Amino acid sequence: MGASKKTGTKRRVLFRLPAPEATEVSLVGDFNGWDPAMHRMKQDADGLWTKTVNLSPGSYQYRFVVDSQWWNDPANQSRVSNSFGSMNDLLVIK
Repeated sequence: MGASKKTGTKRRVLFRLPAPEATEVSLVGDFNGWDPAMHRMKQDADGLWTKTVNLSPGSYQYRFVVDSQWWNDPANQSRVSNSFGSMNDLLVIK
């Protein structure tokens, strides 16, 4: 997860995930209906996957889908339990 910049009432939020061995990574969360097809991430030459999303102020739960496996954000220690017995990352936009 990275910095946010204000754009009107929404903020541009840059999500980052180091996963050099991955072949496909998606950002999923309550802001996109947990749909891996909505926010596919792009990989740079160093194996860092990124995606910028415009989000309104509020609280959001999210995770990454890495080659069909659900991953938490190693850069975010704020987590909440989900109904599947695992944890979702929590992001608060002010």
